[in-house]
Amino acid sequence: MADFHFAGLGTLINVAGIIVGGLIGLFGGKFLTAKIQHTLQDACALAIIFLGADGVLKNLDTMLLIASLIGGGLIGAIIDIDDKFERFGIWLRTRSGNDGDTKFVDAFVTASLTVCIGAMAVIGAINDRLLHDATVLIVKATLDLIIILVMTASLGKGCIFSCISVGIFQGAITIFAGFLEPFMTEIALGNLSTIGNVLIFGVGVNLFFPDKKISVANLLPALVIACLW
Repeated sequence: MADFHFAGLGTLINVAGIIVGGLIGLFGGKFLTAKIQHTLQDACALAIIFLGADGVLKNLDTMLLIASLIGGGLIGAIIDIDDKFERFGIWLRTRSGNDGDTKFVDAFVTASLTVCIGAMAVIGAINDRLLHDATVLIVKATLDLIIILVMTASLGKGCIFSCISVGIFQGAITIFAGFLEPFMTEIALGNLSTIGNVLIFGVGVNLFFPDKKISVANLLPALVIACLW
């Protein structure tokens, strides 16, 4: 891999994995009944919830949890990240010619939060730039392919566009890896993983209860507070 490596290779592979998984899910989803799609959505929600819960319970710090979520939620609500995410989703829906898809924005936001939140995205992008090693992001690309495949089959084509979110998020980390690397200590990454898994749990809950959603996007600054903790 090192012989063919360039900064950002891992993110490009991750983006490609999401697109491939999404296209397979979109094509296959056309042949699924509404009942099957609903069952797949429930299965995906359960998988995300237990994935998040398992990660949180391994390294739970009550004070970290409270400080990060409350502080991050306050910052996120003031900035209103959730609204900006939705506006971007609406813009994408229009630009991609999917104005008639009522589930597009929710699918895009849900999928984006699922594949962007987590320590793998951060440490993978840093390794990609500083160590010339895309292994972590290649593993993540495989996992994301499967996740987006199932989510697209149940939620729709909006999930495929989460590749843009991943490209921007991980690409930015790759660019600024030299600055971020000194702060990404083992403890910081552990805290990031814990709070990231809490937010992933919230994404799963939202899939189960779409009428009463947790503003996961507004809680994203909690990840920064967790690293600073």
